[in-house]
Amino acid sequence: MSARRSAGEERDFARGFQLTRVPSGFIDDPYPYYAMLRRHDPVHALEGGGVFLARYEDVVAVYRDPHASSDKQKEFGPKFGATPLYEHHTTSLVFNDPPLHTRVRRLIMGALNQRAIARMESGLVTLVDGLLDRLSEKRHVDLIDDFAAEIPIEVIGNLLGVPRSERGPLRGWSLAILSALEPAPDADLLERGNLAVREFLDYLAVLVADRRTHPRDYETDVLTRLIQGEQDGERLTETELFHNCIFMLNAGHETTTNLIGNGMHALLTHRRELERLVADPGLITTAVEELLRFEPPLQLNNRLATAAIRIGHGEIPAGTFITLGIGAANRDPEQFPDPDRLDVARKPNRHVAFGHGDHACAGMNVARLEGRVAIGRLIARFPEIESDGAPERDRRVRFRGFRHLPAKVA
Repeated sequence: MSARRSAGEERDFARGFQLTRVPSGFIDDPYPYYAMLRRHDPVHALEGGGVFLARYEDVVAVYRDPHASSDKQKEFGPKFGATPLYEHHTTSLVFNDPPLHTRVRRLIMGALNQRAIARMESGLVTLVDGLLDRLSEKRHVDLIDDFAAEIPIEVIGNLLGVPRSERGPLRGWSLAILSALEPAPDADLLERGNLAVREFLDYLAVLVADRRTHPRDYETDVLTRLIQGEQDGERLTETELFHNCIFMLNAGHETTTNLIGNGMHALLTHRRELERLVADPGLITTAVEELLRFEPPLQLNNRLATAAIRIGHGEIPAGTFITLGIGAANRDPEQFPDPDRLDVARKPNRHVAFGHGDHACAGMNVARLEGRVAIGRLIARFPEIESDGAPERDRRVRFRGFRHLPAKVA
């Protein structure tokens, strides 16, 4: 984007903005465009009658409103038709309201309590240290393929008890399914997404049948917990079970890979903050929160207004599809002083990278742990780590991350 625009040019540009055809520089750096929307058109009309919200207070207001529905049947029907993608994305936890959302979330959160997360840490440290040993042997590394993408597959694979020898296809299935959530997926993207859902379902049919025959510890094995249901007898249907297993593997993989990759890229390009964190490892907790704010892995979320929703001095009518600008909200100067500055000690930091309220990410504390251990131990082991060539950014609008992030470790 050109460095200088008049207020009138900015206003015209903001009003013409559409997520289905973003400007050429948007993928590389969306934040100047978000800033123009906040200044000139913060409740921005989208094609088809929806709106895009760019201000923090508006995004949080919708997250809190009981009339903001996560159910995607009306939105995804025209987009996907009667396909495996439609069945998956309208059955998984994230795209549903109560009672399904409540039942699935309660089962998952019961297995992801603080005791369970604490038990994960030693195994996670061992995993990360093993990956760091491999990085030291290579020296010229890809922080995505060789590091970031390896971690969540192991963590979520362990939670669901997926045999290590069977984890190979999981990343490809995840990317294909989630890529279909882009604002304007083409036919090829949809075909690959539908194939991935079918293959995933075929795999889960075998895995679940085996776990029914050989259940594991109800307190620690998430798949056993989902199969057996609550102690009062409430259970998921087979369709709900399969698709929420897919959801957990996909969501846990995508967001955490991008958290680690985006976080390391931000530190490598803001060297003083990297050096500050190396000098004071105790900052890792606030650093991870700041990296989530600065470069959120998920840039967009969506809701449907089931009744009129008050936004500032205006109102969003019932029936409106609402796109929540997470990346825009996290750079709002009304909430975050000097929002374009990376500050690994920033407090307070009420970012919305994990959503907000009842639909806040069920696995957010697992992702935080992975981010702290992965980034903290990487820079402690290799404090002189540096970029080693141009990174390759993933070209999606909804999800923000890298395909490849070359680096050199000493």
